[in-house]
Amino acid sequence: MTYFRHGAIVAAVIASATTASAQTTIITREPVESRTVVTTEPLELTPVQRRTIYRTIVREHVVPTEPTVEYRVGVRVPDSVRLYSVPQDVAVEVPAIRSYKYMVVNNRVVLVDPATSQVVEEVVD
Repeated sequence: MTYFRHGAIVAAVIASATTASAQTTIITREPVESRTVVTTEPLELTPVQRRTIYRTIVREHVVPTEPTVEYRVGVRVPDSVRLYSVPQDVAVEVPAIRSYKYMVVNNRVVLVDPATSQVVEEVVD
């Protein structure tokens, strides 16, 4: 009978230890350095900047790309579309667009993020 009591006590201790460990929660987080956070702020251009971009690029006489296709902000352009670097004089006056590429479609200047191939802005006269 004593063995039975000892067995019951040991079983109770093991059961309580198992219950306690089941309630333990371990949260692991990856280091801050390894996280990549990409924030893309919308490109906001003033009317003067828009006019500068449009007039300078149209003056470059770039051949229009796919005149029957319409591109909207947020749409990805195909890899087959030829994109041009922003002219230096425009990049000096409007530094916010320096890293973008552009194409001319339907008499509109379309600014494209070369990293994502997404249209970020449409500029018209």
